[in-house]
Amino acid sequence: MDGGYVDCHCHISATEFNEAGVRALISVTEEVSEFARVIQLSKVYPGLVAPCLGVHPVQRSGSQEQRSVTIKDLEPALPLFQKYKGDIVAIGEIGLDFTPWYATSSQQREEQQAVFIKQLQISKEMDLPVNVHSRSAAKVTIGVLKEHGVGRALLHNFAGKPSVAMEGVQAGCFFSFPPAVCRNEQRAKLIKQIPLEYICLETDSPALGPDKYVRNEPENISLACKYIARVKGIAEEKVMEATALNAFRLFPRIKMLDQQTDYSN
Repeated sequence: MDGGYVDCHCHISATEFNEAGVRALISVTEEVSEFARVIQLSKVYPGLVAPCLGVHPVQRSGSQEQRSVTIKDLEPALPLFQKYKGDIVAIGEIGLDFTPWYATSSQQREEQQAVFIKQLQISKEMDLPVNVHSRSAAKVTIGVLKEHGVGRALLHNFAGKPSVAMEGVQAGCFFSFPPAVCRNEQRAKLIKQIPLEYICLETDSPALGPDKYVRNEPENISLACKYIARVKGIAEEKVMEATALNAFRLFPRIKMLDQQTDYSN
């Protein structure tokens, strides 16, 4: 297999990804208003941008004030999942965010779970994997995935306990880590325990870069690769190759995109 990184979770789509050695870019959405845009980008950059559609547990809805997702936020997305089912590689970004200032009540947490579960059901109907957000809700998120028989899942920027992560591994889940892991050693124990066969790379661009206050860029994906290699005590090339294989295994539809890309330039 030709070399190159696979960015399994980001919010940016631009030509500089080619320059950064990224061979496939899995671009997620957070709100329904983004659906048409990410599909359009996949047409503009065929063979590079692999679109996902999903409704995130935290919504902005045109304002700067973030809030917990509601069923009403999901409703307009439902016909679009069907409309674009032939164009997408996964359902995402979906999941749970129980951060106290977003989910202030048990009712909000329950509604988040209802939105999450509905999108998991859609992923099963479409035979697609899921790209999952989990913050302050690791155990519940893994539990919901297991309860609904969803094993083909990527837990992006996972920060839960290693024991919870291993529950996910046993269920078939993958875990991706962004360049932000380089800032401190908090994720080292987690990365050390998760088998390389279940690890992927991500940038989460434009967020989660090596510097908290600087826009994250595509080229920084190599920093996540280097960090994982250092923690596991293996060569960077092995991490790059293994994480790319993992991505193609989890998101098989990106193989078709990858075959369309010319890496000779």
